[in-house]
Amino acid sequence: MNAAPNRVVIVGAAAGGLAATEALRGAGFGGVITLVGDEPRPPYDRPPLSKQLLAGQWAPDRLALRAETDIDALGLELRLGVAATAVDTGRRVVTLADGARLSYDALIVATGVRARRLPGTDGLAGVHTLRTLPDALALKERLRPGRHLVIVGAGFVGAEVAATARGLGVRVTLLESGPVPLALAVGQEAGRLMTRLHVEHGVTVRTQVSVTGVIGTGGGPRVEVRLADGTVVAADDVLVAIGSVPNTEWLAGSGLSVHNGLVCDEYSSAADGVYGVGDVARWHNPLFGTHMRVEHRTNAAEQGMAVARNLLGEPRPFAPVPYFWSDQYGTKFQAYGHLRDHDEALVLDSDHLLVAYRKADRLVGVLAASMSPKVLRAWRALIAARAPWTTALTTAA
Repeated sequence: MNAAPNRVVIVGAAAGGLAATEALRGAGFGGVITLVGDEPRPPYDRPPLSKQLLAGQWAPDRLALRAETDIDALGLELRLGVAATAVDTGRRVVTLADGARLSYDALIVATGVRARRLPGTDGLAGVHTLRTLPDALALKERLRPGRHLVIVGAGFVGAEVAATARGLGVRVTLLESGPVPLALAVGQEAGRLMTRLHVEHGVTVRTQVSVTGVIGTGGGPRVEVRLADGTVVAADDVLVAIGSVPNTEWLAGSGLSVHNGLVCDEYSSAADGVYGVGDVARWHNPLFGTHMRVEHRTNAAEQGMAVARNLLGEPRPFAPVPYFWSDQYGTKFQAYGHLRDHDEALVLDSDHLLVAYRKADRLVGVLAASMSPKVLRAWRALIAARAPWTTALTTAA
């Protein structure tokens, strides 16, 4: 896009969309910004949904990412509670579910993801997913001492909810289809060490199991989870935590490339005047030489700021060292880099959990538990510098 935009439409009113909005205004952009969100509430924080909100430590109003006065000060056209249904990239028009048509000079797609569901469980009492505030509030009402929660899927959402539920006195069974929980995200060795923490806190962990169906009983326990080996696990509630689906259906027919998210280049650009931000964006990260889609709040905020700069005429590749964290049983796990598709995960400290990740001959990631910020920053610097594996291990030691 050659000319500076006068009208920017941002579809997705969460952390990434808000960061882009604030960065545009902070850079002096005085044009029209329309922020569209399918939820009726202003942008709020999602990581606490599985932790502080679910545990009853935070009230819902504490989740707001900005005060109402701060949102008002941005001078936005807010369209909340209405989803985008289509985009015409030729005419540069976004259509909303209420029939409204929004013209744009620049479009930022920040529609995020939704929770993946098990077939046949839509509307079934006792079956939950966790992505939105209403999801969390519905599950929170069910977590009482002595009740039994079955969690299908042992990724980070499932693991965090398991830890929160145990803290509330709930009996928890964690079902995982793979041989090691969290292995896809952090590798088998780290997955085993993190699983040990759950077992020590009383979680029943069952691996290499396949769920064939979830049946409502109409009584108590009110749900039965049926497994491929013939086992039936009765529960008061079931949380389905089997991953997410990028919200890209509304882009059908637009000509934009969609493959496990909105495909973008190293500038987070999907087409002339169209950018992707946050969980929905699958962009080329030149630091690691690969496309990635990162579902973590820090990345969404950083990418929103980068896109604002790019569309205002100061383009730079978006090449971050991704960061994420997870709180479980009072332990803070933190990771930098690209942990997936590694060739080696080397456990450097099994007592406190410090794992370094290698791809080819290069350090590409690190995972640590309750590690000092200074140590983690040193590892992050090595990843950002594309440090060779042997050099990184020697330097860090």
